[in-house]
Amino acid sequence: MSKQQRGAATVDQLLTAALRVYAESGQQGFTVQAVTAASGVSLGSLYHHFGSFDGLAAALYIRCMGGLFDAMTEAVTRCRTARTGVRALVKAYLEFTRDHRDAALFLHASAYSGYLAGHATEISTAKEAQLGPLMAWMGARMTKGEIRPIPAAVVEVMVMGPTAETAKRWLASTYEMDLDQAVKHLPEAIWRSLQP
Repeated sequence: MSKQQRGAATVDQLLTAALRVYAESGQQGFTVQAVTAASGVSLGSLYHHFGSFDGLAAALYIRCMGGLFDAMTEAVTRCRTARTGVRALVKAYLEFTRDHRDAALFLHASAYSGYLAGHATEISTAKEAQLGPLMAWMGARMTKGEIRPIPAAVVEVMVMGPTAETAKRWLASTYEMDLDQAVKHLPEAIWRSLQP
């Protein structure tokens, strides 16, 4: 194994352990000591790869966000019509939440946490890159008249806002949110808000 491969394996080991620690212990238990203990990786190695514990948290956030956006982009690009694409995007988000609960929990619970604040530019750049293909897909459908011409930021809120709130309520377990019912009803409701 080359030095580069060992480095990549260490990064993966730390990120995997960090997500597990967060899922098992919550935000209060998400500490550098807990992650190094769970991963078996030294503190020096963590700082070498991420610069700080906040850097590791930002990298984990970007990884989880990438998984979510990959699922949504894959779902959309397989669709022929605007309606099926919008519905597939919403469904993919909710299914990612169910199938990757730990990653979804980290995304939603950490979005405005202090440990990500110092990496806001890096996270924003990663999000824009991930969001780009989805917005391009939407833009092409707007040009064809299949989706109402709405500013990109408004489209993002109209699609992601209700979907993210549904995911948050399901993850919180304090609301009576049935994710299967949301998958059944929410995609069509969001599509209706966008159709011409």
